[in-house]
Amino acid sequence: MVKYVGVNDKTIDLFEGQFIVPNGISYNSYVIIDEKIAILDTVDINYRDEYLNNIKKALDGKKPDYLIINHMEPDHSASIEALVNEYPNILVVGNTKTFQMLKQFFPNLKYNEMVVKENDILSLGKHNLKFIFAPMVHWPEVMMTYDDFDKSLYSADAFGKFGSLDYDDPEGWACEARRYYFGIVGKYGLPVQNLFKKLAGTDIKIIRPLHGPVLDSNLDYYFNLYNIWSKYESEADAVSIAYTSVYGNTKKAALMLADKITKDYDVFDLARDDFHEAIEGAFENKYLVLATTTYCNEIYPKMLDFLNALRERGYQNRTIAIIENGTWAPTAKKCIIDFINANFKDITLLDGITIKSALSDENIKQIEELAKILNK
Repeated sequence: MVKYVGVNDKTIDLFEGQFIVPNGISYNSYVIIDEKIAILDTVDINYRDEYLNNIKKALDGKKPDYLIINHMEPDHSASIEALVNEYPNILVVGNTKTFQMLKQFFPNLKYNEMVVKENDILSLGKHNLKFIFAPMVHWPEVMMTYDDFDKSLYSADAFGKFGSLDYDDPEGWACEARRYYFGIVGKYGLPVQNLFKKLAGTDIKIIRPLHGPVLDSNLDYYFNLYNIWSKYESEADAVSIAYTSVYGNTKKAALMLADKITKDYDVFDLARDDFHEAIEGAFENKYLVLATTTYCNEIYPKMLDFLNALRERGYQNRTIAIIENGTWAPTAKKCIIDFINANFKDITLLDGITIKSALSDENIKQIEELAKILNK
């Protein structure tokens, strides 16, 4: 029997101190009740008491035998100390790196430990738990637990999404899962691909991530998206336009271009819109247009922040167009091209557009020509 003992966080404003989560987030934890009882992961410290009450209700007077730690990030590990203090005989299960981190987070905590290796199996009775290491998806200690009884994969942060469990997301799973992936896991495409190789041939019927809903149908859909994302392939033949504008002229150019796009597109004001949605859009779509002003002979700061965020996440395999603006010495385009050549892989650069202060008739023609290329 598997029971959910996690919590919803509806008071959080920024996840990991940077991601806007208007619909909250869940911290998922599970109890498997068999001849032996195992708890999988804990929750954020702010929900410790609610979590312990959930555990007690699920156990109904029983005592847990194991605490399995799939991931040591504090939103999943911060209540370990409270759980161990509540059940001092519990056996804490993790890998070598797990316990290195555990000692760092809880230097004075006394506990009983079981160190597991890749593919070790822990039998609870009917439930046999296999440990599959997933280093750098997205921390080095991450492992996943596969239960051969109900064919479920406890997938740590993989396949997670923003939003509390009781939020009925009108955009479906993919939108906030994509923003989550490229915000947090995006840099680690190769480790995700390595994980897929390990999982090949494993009969998975259920995915239980540490954030977001249990996935128990149409799993090929989720695996396919993760495969696309981790290969840095574009998901849609669409356009993302990301701009910065000081006095409105660069914004005018960006919106003029958007008005001439006939396929799906997104437009992001990097100074005002959700920064991580702009990152999501850049990875989702095949084409990216960067429209920005020259600032101190370099790239406008908000655009530079955006480029650095893409660099940190391994941005590649896209087609980029640049619209620059400058009154006396426009250099943003050259600076961006230099940045792209130094930091991005497999980028196709389209001819750029240079605006000098305000849109000229020639600029309008250039925007029309760029739109034709993007619309193909």
